[in-house]
Amino acid sequence: MQFAVIQRVVGLLLILFSTTLLPVMAVSLFYKDGVINAFVQAFVITLVTGLVLWLPVHRKRREVRVRDGFIIVTLFWTVLALFGALPFVIADNPRMMFTDAFFESISGLTTTGATVLSGIDDLPRSIQYYRQQLQWLGGMGIVVLAVAVMPMLGVGGMQLYRAETPGPIKDTKLTPRITETAKALWYIYLGLTVAAALAYWLAGMDLFDAIGHSFSTISIGGFSTHDQNMGYFKNPWIYAVAIVFMLLAGLNFALHFHSWHRRSLKPYFADAEAKTYFVIIFLVVAISVIVLIATRSHADSGEAVVHGIFQAVSIATTTGYTTSGFHWWPLFLPVLLMTASFIGGCAGSTAGGMKVIRALLLYKQGMREIFRLIHPNAVIPIKVGGKPMPDQVISAVWGFFSLYVVSFTLLSLAMTATGIDFITAFSAVVASMNNLGPGLGEVSTNYAGISTAGKWILSFAMLLGRLELFTLLVLLTRSFWRG
Repeated sequence: MQFAVIQRVVGLLLILFSTTLLPVMAVSLFYKDGVINAFVQAFVITLVTGLVLWLPVHRKRREVRVRDGFIIVTLFWTVLALFGALPFVIADNPRMMFTDAFFESISGLTTTGATVLSGIDDLPRSIQYYRQQLQWLGGMGIVVLAVAVMPMLGVGGMQLYRAETPGPIKDTKLTPRITETAKALWYIYLGLTVAAALAYWLAGMDLFDAIGHSFSTISIGGFSTHDQNMGYFKNPWIYAVAIVFMLLAGLNFALHFHSWHRRSLKPYFADAEAKTYFVIIFLVVAISVIVLIATRSHADSGEAVVHGIFQAVSIATTTGYTTSGFHWWPLFLPVLLMTASFIGGCAGSTAGGMKVIRALLLYKQGMREIFRLIHPNAVIPIKVGGKPMPDQVISAVWGFFSLYVVSFTLLSLAMTATGIDFITAFSAVVASMNNLGPGLGEVSTNYAGISTAGKWILSFAMLLGRLELFTLLVLLTRSFWRG
């Protein structure tokens, strides 16, 4: 283990993270909201800590090894969430205890969107902006790590896209150098954010809300600058903009790169995961709209269609935006939406969940086993896009799924041990592990009523889901620390 290299990288991360507080200070000064001192103090503490870590080892320029990479990727969110909580702790409005502040910070950075805050409309503008920016920064980190870094460690959804996989993505790297890959992804992420902000503004949002909601839309975060979330606007055009950009953000960002690079939409139509993603979204939307109309849950059919499409897309992509909430929807719809969030978006996107490619491979493996009951001696390869997938990939997917189920079960039991009812415990863990945000029961609006122990459990669940289990769980094994 190269602790000096890890220390150097963490120090650099903190130095870079401190600079992200500068635009927040500018917002505070512009609106004169009285919170500038909290951000200045947080900036100084973060910068000084980063320099203290970085300066003694800044000449240690050794290559990062795989073991170092696992620790660095995990620390990316834990350390930044810790320092990201500082403005919430220091500020007088809102006045938050450390547990609540850390929960809000890690929820933002992991793009979960679960909040302990109420009265968001009355918060200082800089605090409103800061929450949105946390999600945007976390979303960028997710894309770069998922597409450029985690394949090097042998984990993550993008690991499924090796040279054997057909379609537009022939390799895990979009460009020959990882720095160039990160830069390309940054341009795409920034471009989508600017486009979303402009579209929101043209649809009727003011500039502040347009920028803030573009941050949380492209990151698939779900934070809003209003207590009523997207329901505050009551504008079908704004809902339409959100739907389009949620769908785009849920796609593999490597597809966006190849589509832009080739000036063609063919990469989207040639990708098996993208096609499956849209089929799943369509089915969830269709079922939701039909049930809402049939049960007359809204004043008229048009309203049912609008809210049905918006909520279904929001929850299925794990964005977590709400219009009037989905927890009161009739029959099985709330459970259907929560179940859809288990699949989430595509690998290499800002979405949470197990990822569509894993769900697709699990389905194909299940069908193969059924076929083998009829033809036990048949050799039946599992194909994606017409090309066979290696057996080790199928084994990895089954291993991931098994760990996901076990982790979900244990965390749900731990949450019920804190004294909350089963529905709340179940949905809170679903919403946290899948980086969704809103749940059912006591967490349908916010997480303020969850106990301190429960918030730490859910914070761990957010991190576990965001790091796709293996990256975090490998650190809890003895063999990792022995070598």
